[in-house]
Amino acid sequence: MNDQINLYEFEEKLYDEGFHLICGVDEAGRGPLAGPLVVAACILPPFLRIEGINDSKQLSAKKRKELYKVIVKNALAYKIVFVTEEDVDSLNIYQATKKGMLMAIAGLKHKPDYALIDAMPLGELEIPHNSIIHGDARCASVAAASILAKVTRDEYMEKMDIKYPNYGFKKHKGYGTKAHMQALEKYGPCKIHRKSFAPVSKFYSKQMSISFDDIK
Repeated sequence: MNDQINLYEFEEKLYDEGFHLICGVDEAGRGPLAGPLVVAACILPPFLRIEGINDSKQLSAKKRKELYKVIVKNALAYKIVFVTEEDVDSLNIYQATKKGMLMAIAGLKHKPDYALIDAMPLGELEIPHNSIIHGDARCASVAAASILAKVTRDEYMEKMDIKYPNYGFKKHKGYGTKAHMQALEKYGPCKIHRKSFAPVSKFYSKQMSISFDDIK
């Protein structure tokens, strides 16, 4: 129960200060070599307690999916945004994350009074906000956003595994595992790989006769 009390500490202080619509913001997929960045913003009802909510990385896939359903059912508002591989490559991952977070907040059906953001400073944001280091493990609304983003991205990468079966996306979700590295060396990158990320980028510095778009 102590974990639950601690997770709601940020929100409770803000409620006491008169804020009502507090959104948590987090992302999934900053580190992978393939696939989009997924960002979520979520406004939970004041003083709602969701049993078992935590940083998505600390939960099993089954538990994340269970909590996803609870969050979607109970949230006052939520928005999930995809930032494409092309945007990640052209903007860099830091700027792509900022773009996704600002889009997610702007896309909420209720304008939040306050935003609690996992780590990323968002000076462009026009509402009061706080960037919290390890916010997904310290703040309930950020944890909720992290679950929405993680479950959404994982499900997307499982679909990509069907489209590009050579890479094992269903298992590693695009992260740079040993199996993923071996698949890259054998098949080269596919359309959803991030061209600017090492070790993917080395394939684009070579003169190759193969068309990556034709890789299945």
